[in-house]
Amino acid sequence: MTEIHMGMDDMTLEDLVNISRQGATVQLTKGSQNRIKKTRELIEQWIQEGKTIYGVTTGFGALSDVPISRKDTRQLQENILMSHAAGVGDMLDPETVRAVMALRIKDLARGHSGIRLETVDHLINILNRGVCPVVPEKGSVGASGDLAPLAHLSLVLIGQGEAFYKGRRISGLEALKQCGLEPLRLEAAEGLALINGTQVMTAIGALSVYDALELSKLIDIAAAMSLEVLMGSRMEFDPRIHQARPHPGQAAAADNMYRITRNSDIVTSHKDCCRIQDAYTLRCSPQVHGPGKDAVAYVKKVVETEMNASTNNPLIFPDSQEFLLGGNFHGQPIALAMDFLCMAVSEFANISERRIERLVNPKLSGLPAFLVSDGGLNSGFMIAQYTAASLVSENKVLSHPACVDSIPTSANKEDHVSMGTISSRKCREVVKNTENVIAIELLCGAQALDLFTNVKPGEGTLAAYTVIRNAVSHLEKDRILSKDINTIKQLMRSGKILKAVEEKVGKLR
Repeated sequence: MTEIHMGMDDMTLEDLVNISRQGATVQLTKGSQNRIKKTRELIEQWIQEGKTIYGVTTGFGALSDVPISRKDTRQLQENILMSHAAGVGDMLDPETVRAVMALRIKDLARGHSGIRLETVDHLINILNRGVCPVVPEKGSVGASGDLAPLAHLSLVLIGQGEAFYKGRRISGLEALKQCGLEPLRLEAAEGLALINGTQVMTAIGALSVYDALELSKLIDIAAAMSLEVLMGSRMEFDPRIHQARPHPGQAAAADNMYRITRNSDIVTSHKDCCRIQDAYTLRCSPQVHGPGKDAVAYVKKVVETEMNASTNNPLIFPDSQEFLLGGNFHGQPIALAMDFLCMAVSEFANISERRIERLVNPKLSGLPAFLVSDGGLNSGFMIAQYTAASLVSENKVLSHPACVDSIPTSANKEDHVSMGTISSRKCREVVKNTENVIAIELLCGAQALDLFTNVKPGEGTLAAYTVIRNAVSHLEKDRILSKDINTIKQLMRSGKILKAVEEKVGKLR
């Protein structure tokens, strides 16, 4: 099993996905362990000296002016977890919770929080042994960190809250017992250190970015297949067009589709036809897919920066023996980036759905109505296009930015918040919706390609078609299409379609 080492060095998006989805385990580097110990020694020294430190010897938020006696510091840490565990709604799925835990460990591994090494190790053991805290997805305003969801997660460390373990939902205390761990007794500063950060919005956002990166390649495959069966031209992929307007994503999309349709007998068969130029959804596909690719690349950079950041308050600097009060817990970088990604991925779905319409509409395609024989008796892909239209419309609603809203909290002490966790949650839905839209386009493209029995498609198109047809048969007469859509979606998620195409035409960008 893969083991990811966490310290000051950068953690990649792929590392996080390995932990979240592939069950990779986590271990602190020696340097990280030493830094955590050194920072903790400073906290204990300052407490002995009677220093006033936010969240350590004071209350929280608007109660930061209330001093806390030394005898009450332990109770303060337990109280912050209980009082802040006010989340509601559906539970975060296990892979997201594992990503949150991994990112929380990564933040603490940087040694700026003042937490004990014992506490970080406890969180690592919970992750590595497969305990998944029950975390409601709603309740964070995206500043002062993801307080409510992180509090629910952290309750399990002290034997409270709930967790999933070996497929069962049980109490946090029982989960610890079953995996051989004891409840932890938190010391000064540790409750705040566990919940003061942006790890929930970043975890949801990071997984969405990873999936969007895959979609940004799969949509080129779907578009290439649609272009061939709609008797489109490869001229629009000529690199000279894209050198004249040198946006990197646009050039990448054009290059992908140029290679995917390479050696297409279908395209060659109509090179002297009377059509002057293709509709925008074909001709301008690089100009639409490309900016989406550029947006995903930008958001990936923002997310990976946040994955490797320290987002606590206060921040302890052991080398200079200082603590500084600041606002690194504010989620604005993630909020803006995820709202941007919502719009970019929504555009993937928008243009894909319009190509689906061209495929099923005989007046636009020249193909059988709804891509099925015996039309009237059979409806074919008619309602699949409805589904795509529904998802696209939902994406438009979800693309309204969350980050432009702010509601003051904590008696107006925290008077501007990011709503970044809402941005990430919205984006996750947009990515899922778009995944289904592209699956429908691939289904329709493969159905249309079945009609071209005597001419061979492009090398990449044929590779994708073969994978699809090995899993889903030609639609000869009506059947339940949701099963077919889900099958294609699973093929997309598994990487089988992308891998087959790349084996023929090289790595897609």
